[in-house]
Amino acid sequence: MSRIGKLPVAIPEKVEVKITGNNVEVKGEKGTLNFEFSNTVAVKVEENNVIVEKISDDGKALWGTTRAVIANMVEGVSVGYSKSLEINGVGYKFEVQGQKLILSIGFSHKVEMIVPSDVKVEADAKLKNVIHVSGIDKQLVGQFASKVKAKKKPEPYKGKGIKYVGEYVRRKAGKTGAK
Repeated sequence: MSRIGKLPVAIPEKVEVKITGNNVEVKGEKGTLNFEFSNTVAVKVEENNVIVEKISDDGKALWGTTRAVIANMVEGVSVGYSKSLEINGVGYKFEVQGQKLILSIGFSHKVEMIVPSDVKVEADAKLKNVIHVSGIDKQLVGQFASKVKAKKKPEPYKGKGIKYVGEYVRRKAGKTGAK
C-alpha cells in the first residue's frame, strides 16, 4: 500500500490551490501550474492541506503518484526547481543567446538547443563551465537538463563531457602498455 499517498500536502501562505472537476490548478509567486488527475482518485483541500484519496482499487497505482505531482507543483510555484550542469573538456563551452543554448562540445559544428518557454537557462557568474537550468515545473527542468547532458555524456577516461554538478564519473585507467 502507498505510504506517500496517505500524506497530506501542506499549502504555504502565498500559494492558492483550486480543484475543478479532474483538474488541479496551483498558483503561487513564481507562476501557475495545472494537472489533470485520474477518475480513480479524489483530490480535496482541507485546512491548508491537499488530500488525495483513492476511490477504487484501480486508484492504488495513481494514488501516490497524484500526491507526489501535486506536492511538486506546490513546491515549484513557491520555491522553484534548479539543476546545474558542468562542462569539462578543452575548448568545450556553453553560450546562451535569448531562448537558444549553443554548445561547443568537440563536434565539427556547434549544437543549438531551443530552450522551452517555461525554463530559464543562465551561465554561472563565477565559473565559466557551469550553467543553471531553472523553472517551476520539476519535470520540464529535469527533462531539459537531461537532454543537454545527453548531447555529450562524460566519458570515463578523461572525464570530458557534460555532467550534473556534484555527479561522480567513475574513471578508468586506460592503456598501460605504453612504457
